[in-house]
Amino acid sequence: MTGITRFTTGFPVTIYESGDHGLIGSSGSAYIDQPDYNGQPITFMNPRANASQQYFSTDQFSAMPLGGTGTANRRFFAGPGFNNWDLGLHKSTRITETKSVDFRAEFFNIFNHTQFTGVQSDFNNPAVFGDVTSARAPRIGQMALTFNF
Repeated sequence: MTGITRFTTGFPVTIYESGDHGLIGSSGSAYIDQPDYNGQPITFMNPRANASQQYFSTDQFSAMPLGGTGTANRRFFAGPGFNNWDLGLHKSTRITETKSVDFRAEFFNIFNHTQFTGVQSDFNNPAVFGDVTSARAPRIGQMALTFNF
């Protein structure tokens, strides 16, 4: 039996405002166009537990002033973390002195734990701002039976 277990934080979430609100002539520049952040703590939610799949509260953000700069940091929190368990089983059975049968089974994400990615961070898309819209691969398994002679 072999296994790999991985617990990590998610990738950084870049909060930005699409469009050219900074009036610099560059639409959707994530380096300039950030919304305003009011400084209140951001509430993080479990996307599995609510129907909207929202990951963070969005009430703390407002539109940046036209021609100015927003106060939100580019990446001040991480997205949903990963909790992944991989498992492998291998059994070799000798039939005679020169013949054997090998059985292998490998499972990736064996507990089928949903691992969210793709946190939507465009302030000007309020329908999905703060939501997770994709996930990594579900449980994958493979098995093999080999006859050696």
